[in-house]
Amino acid sequence: MLTWHLTQMMNSLSLLSVSLSFLCLFALTLGAEDEKIARLLASKNVMNQYLVEGKDVTVEYRIFNVGEATATDVKLKEEGFPASDFSLVQGFLEVQWDRIAPKSNVTHAVVMKPLKFGFFNFTAAQLTYLPKDDAEERMIGYTSAPGEGGIINQKEFERRFSPHVLDWLIFAIMTLPSLGIPYMLWYRSKRKYDNVRSKRN
Repeated sequence: MLTWHLTQMMNSLSLLSVSLSFLCLFALTLGAEDEKIARLLASKNVMNQYLVEGKDVTVEYRIFNVGEATATDVKLKEEGFPASDFSLVQGFLEVQWDRIAPKSNVTHAVVMKPLKFGFFNFTAAQLTYLPKDDAEERMIGYTSAPGEGGIINQKEFERRFSPHVLDWLIFAIMTLPSLGIPYMLWYRSKRKYDNVRSKRN
């Protein structure tokens, strides 16, 4: 009788163990299926070495799909360039891609012109997308933020980095007498000496 009870208990434990194993496997399968979604990482970079008032600034956005599914209806929205501080030269501040495949990336760029000099905080742009084809809820994310950058005054930039052609021309004119007068004196004495030698001969 005791053996029968032990056998029944062992069978129940085995059944419970198998059931738990199937449950764990099912949970892992569901987890794996849940992982098969698009995951977008986005960067925002200012490409110019110097930011100058009144001169073009190129901003590049790169979006990477590091997930296992295709991202659909991807929208990038840039609200970090107020009209009072920047004017749009080329490109779009709102752009959309129908699909971004897994393990692929897309690039977008805009050209802005700073209207003022001083420090400016370059913030992140917003990114929204559907993580898989049958998804109903949009994922919301943001690009990286370049942070604060200094915009140089245009006159100051030209003073520091222009070729200084006019300055070199003025310098040449100012140094001309100090080089020309000794040369003229040497040339006159040479001609005088040559004339004396020719008369003696």
